Amino acid sequence: MIKMKKHLLILAGTAIIFGCGQEKSKTTGWNYNDPKHGGFEVSTNFAEQNTPPGMVFVEGGSFTMGRVEQDVRYDWNNIPKGVTVSSFYLDETEVRNVDYLEYLFWLERVYGSNYDNGSYPEVYWNALPDTNVWRDKLAFNEPLVEHYLRHPAYHQYPVVGISWEQAVDYCAWRTDRVNERILIDNGYLWEDPDQVDENVFTTESYLMGQYEGRIRRMLPNLKQGVHNYNKKAGRDREAVRIVQERDGILFPAFRLPTEAEWEYAALGLVNNTEEENIDERRLYPWDGDGVRNAANKNKGEIVANFKRGRGDNMGIASKLNDNADIPGPTRTYWPNGFGLYNMAGNVSEWVMDVYRPLVDQTTTDLNPYRGNVYQTWSRDEDRFLIEKDSLGRIIKENVSHANDKNLWKRRNYSNSNNINFLDGDYDSRLSNDWGKDENINEFGETKENIVSGEIVINDNTQVQIRPEKEGYLSNKDRNNQNSFELDKNTLEVYDYGKTSLVTDNSKVYKGGSWNDRAYWMVPGTRRFLDQSLSTATIGFRCAMDRLGPPTSQLKENQRKPVDWERKKGY
Repeated sequence: MIKMKKHLLILAGTAIIFGCGQEKSKTTGWNYNDPKHGGFEVSTNFAEQNTPPGMVFVEGGSFTMGRVEQDVRYDWNNIPKGVTVSSFYLDETEVRNVDYLEYLFWLERVYGSNYDNGSYPEVYWNALPDTNVWRDKLAFNEPLVEHYLRHPAYHQYPVVGISWEQAVDYCAWRTDRVNERILIDNGYLWEDPDQVDENVFTTESYLMGQYEGRIRRMLPNLKQGVHNYNKKAGRDREAVRIVQERDGILFPAFRLPTEAEWEYAALGLVNNTEEENIDERRLYPWDGDGVRNAANKNKGEIVANFKRGRGDNMGIASKLNDNADIPGPTRTYWPNGFGLYNMAGNVSEWVMDVYRPLVDQTTTDLNPYRGNVYQTWSRDEDRFLIEKDSLGRIIKENVSHANDKNLWKRRNYSNSNNINFLDGDYDSRLSNDWGKDENINEFGETKENIVSGEIVINDNTQVQIRPEKEGYLSNKDRNNQNSFELDKNTLEVYDYGKTSLVTDNSKVYKGGSWNDRAYWMVPGTRRFLDQSLSTATIGFRCAMDRLGPPTSQLKENQRKPVDWERKKGY
């Protein structure tokens, strides 16, 4: 017994010694978070990504995306195909009027609403919803034009009159405000209600070291900070540093959901499965093929806000079926299996995708999305970040193989010895030789491009389709032969009167609205509108990437069953 106690004491002591030691790299044996071992920092207390405010966790999976109802319009723009969607977060409800008013208030406070009280009032004016969307030349809707956005009676209603561009801007603003609040609450920033113009907090400017606000580490009365283990700079190195991505404290960017994400979340098949079998195929975000509640207590009640027929927006007095002639409050009706409200009815919603009338079944089946615009940080010739602009935003530039001549040069051009230049050392060696090669003309085109008949884009933003076995053309011939109109911003090719006017500015919106028939309640249906336009029937909600495993152990992310007996929705 005595020997056993001694062994237990030895084991306990060993566990204490090793338990208190530094965590080591399993591949090199060097300590993490140890200044004596170089100071490589690893977050050791990160469990999993927290749920952003106002959002619910949507566990990803596979589903059939596209048409599950008759294609009554014969658009053939939603051919069904099997896809997989990664887990993500989505707003529980549409963005409300009160949410958007908070956004407008911040813009007015920071940038002003006129040049007497701000430097950039155009930022505020560009963000204003178009309240004239309520106007109809044969209807009296002036009360909605004047009051729907700002009157407290409509605070809980979804904001409308928002273009796709305005929705994207709101998502960016929300990212910065949420992350700023996190830093303040954790003691890394001071409250700064006086920030204006280029000194506003943005997540990117903070992470890139260009935020000039009141960072606590720069003040003598430091209360809290992220410990800096890197001592390379010597004894004068600061003991704390700003929060960085590797700390896992800040949220990823808020954004619009992709079309696949929105459709997957709307169907809510999570409570319609057993093991890996779907019990019943769904037309709508609820079971059955009808639009009325099948539960006993609330049987026969309309389960979404839509238009039943001509002149019937809400039913008959004393029995208002959907209880809303226009959009209703955002927490109206029953949520679906993921706990999301109004994924059918109330307002249609913007998604990220660029619209195309033909959805190719051979496209990517993991997180399908059309509309990628790749960007990179704008840097000077010494590779330093270019200073943020007058609105406090980090400057970015698009990465485009078609437009970036330098990228074309370093990927495709070689000298007479056929030695390809590496990144960073091609500029000086090519500056005198560019365009002099007999196989390359002044537009950066090779003879192989022209002979093959492929589309070539030149600096004059004209596009030509080269016929087979054709030599170089004069500028006059370039502009006359097989020329097409080209949108300089989107590189989209059009032949006016002969081809579709659907452009890269045509964005998809999903779901039915308060003014739509039941057909549009089906999540697979899709429509489009130019990104600069808005209507009284389209709103939006924000999404966020899920980082890490597709499942969550957090209590708030566990699904709750939908009680169709109790929830009346109004």
